[in-house]
Amino acid sequence: MAIAPLIMRRRGGGRLEQLGVRELHEPMDLIYRSAADLTALAEAMAQLGLPLWLERVPAESSTVSVVTNVWRSRGIVVCRPAPGCPWIALDRRWCESEPPLEPGRRSDLRRAQRNAEKIGPVSSQVLSPAPGELDRLLDEVFRVEAAGWKGREGTALANDSVRGMFYRRYAAAACRQGILRLCFLRIGDRVAAVQLGVESEGRFWLHKIGYDEAFAKCSPGMLLLRDTIRYAASRGLRSYEFLGAAEAWIRPWTDQLRRCVSIRAYPAGATGIAAFIADVLRAAWCKLALRRNDC
Repeated sequence: MAIAPLIMRRRGGGRLEQLGVRELHEPMDLIYRSAADLTALAEAMAQLGLPLWLERVPAESSTVSVVTNVWRSRGIVVCRPAPGCPWIALDRRWCESEPPLEPGRRSDLRRAQRNAEKIGPVSSQVLSPAPGELDRLLDEVFRVEAAGWKGREGTALANDSVRGMFYRRYAAAACRQGILRLCFLRIGDRVAAVQLGVESEGRFWLHKIGYDEAFAKCSPGMLLLRDTIRYAASRGLRSYEFLGAAEAWIRPWTDQLRRCVSIRAYPAGATGIAAFIADVLRAAWCKLALRRNDC
């Protein structure tokens, strides 16, 4: 059994793409039980005769070699590095009161803790909510996320009906499986920072974060991150997976990346060649535009 969650993009003559990669900006893979199932799926996709884009596939996935091998005899395959995902390999050191970071970063966290304590008692929670609690807790997560820069720029889940509904449905499914984790940092009687994640396959997967900018001097997001990493380590989980990409706020915590690759396959024939030429020209135009901006 194997599944390829794909959509058809009509632009540029039409091509198949992974469902949700553009919207969620997360790595994705094909779903399969065995190597034979994956090969059969890759053959079926190739027989459609349409260009295929798999934009952020984990580099260690069998999808990379299987799709490349199946398509190589049928047209053009371009495989390139794609943005990887930061992660932390957890061990007992992350269970300590202070995480194993550089001295300057530990000092920053102590200062943030003191600033928060000047306002009120500081506490954190990692909840695995029951279905009846979920809507109320998600409302709080969405509210706090919108209280920061995401709310100002209109990118918060509370401002995006499509992505907001997706995460509500995803959270409900994860809640039914008992893997959903909603995390809160409170300063006094107010929620200052939130996280939405899941605990699965021996790992903690961080999907969404947010903080109330009224508490910006306390760095509440970093305090909550410290506490949820400690939670994951104390649970004996193998890793803490940031997902997304290697952003500046993550770099003090880790320099480890899960490598990803982009696979673009173009079938032999007029449709595939036209799509390949269009993509080459589009890439060249983007490079030229970037150089002009730099100048």
